[in-house]
Amino acid sequence: MRHQVRKAKLGRNKSHREAMLRSMVTDLFRHETIKTTEARAKAVQPIAEHLITLARKARTNQEYALHARRQALAVLTDKDVAARLFEEQVDAYLDRPGGYTRIVRLGPRRGDAAEMVLLQLVD
Repeated sequence: MRHQVRKAKLGRNKSHREAMLRSMVTDLFRHETIKTTEARAKAVQPIAEHLITLARKARTNQEYALHARRQALAVLTDKDVAARLFEEQVDAYLDRPGGYTRIVRLGPRRGDAAEMVLLQLVD
């Protein structure tokens, strides 16, 4: 049952929200840091952590590699970003048991006082 399991709706319908989150996680892996609101960062963070976990599993188990890459491509919007994640970026996280991203608070946005943050990949 789904009792009291909630997702942040972020003021969007489902398809718009999913597209936005996919775009944001792709940009996170492309640029390694993104500036966004706290609510959006908290929604993107688990997706990014899961994709890094997929890349780690693919690196350690070659039989799982193709399946993991296809699962990541279902989320990421750019094949080059997925390739870079699975071939280069994953090396930094092989010995790390979790916590691949960090949220750094920047303060309120000038226009609407929304709490702004930097979402970064941990080195």
